[in-house]
Amino acid sequence: MSTLKIATYNIHKGYSQFNRRFVLHALRERLRALDADIVFLQEVKGADRRARPRHHIENAHPQHEFLAHEGWLHHAYGKNSVYESGHHGNAILSRYPILKWDNQDISAHRFESRGVLHCEMEIPGSEKVLHALCVHLGLFARGRNRQMEALVDRVQRVVPADAPLIIAGDFNDWRNHGCRLLAQELHLREVFMSSTGKLARTYPCGFPLLRMDRIYVRGLDVQQTEVHAHYPWNKISDHAALSATLVLPQP
Repeated sequence: MSTLKIATYNIHKGYSQFNRRFVLHALRERLRALDADIVFLQEVKGADRRARPRHHIENAHPQHEFLAHEGWLHHAYGKNSVYESGHHGNAILSRYPILKWDNQDISAHRFESRGVLHCEMEIPGSEKVLHALCVHLGLFARGRNRQMEALVDRVQRVVPADAPLIIAGDFNDWRNHGCRLLAQELHLREVFMSSTGKLARTYPCGFPLLRMDRIYVRGLDVQQTEVHAHYPWNKISDHAALSATLVLPQP
């Protein structure tokens, strides 16, 4: 039996709520304290060519490399939104080898660039390859539905039915259409629904009302879940972080 701790977090490009402070250093310390084996990140700056204040150190970009330093040997970054001053997207940090990865553009229109970052990982003690997908879906229901369909299509095409699977990220799905679709089409379970009977409230951090962020699994058992919304987390991003301890059953 292999135990796996994971976390998902929309890091708001390294800024606190309302963009008041640059908090990437505090964010790295919080992530290290979680001691997660795999971290799914959204709104990660891969490049920033703007003139930065003095407290922004040069090696803080790409942000996923800065966050992974001395904590996670393996990482992948999927560039989604590109603009004159740089780009941002999703990232996965892992303590386990990433065998291969791919980033699929699932943008529904030109005003919101979205993608799904898909990593295949080798997990000690398991003969099966773990598939880990990090997503950040759009703000508008019509486009989000198309992105959900693209996500389902990808899993059905490239993920073996018996492979352990995790899909995590910011779904922007406050009306909860995603759970029904992913359960019906992919036989996925949301970890907080499994452990507490309801989705976690994650936005806005500090006083979360909306259930925006999710962790879906297949082929893994849920052992423990936790929402990280209060101090010091409420001084970092506008989203709460989620973590879960999962168990990969042995054949």
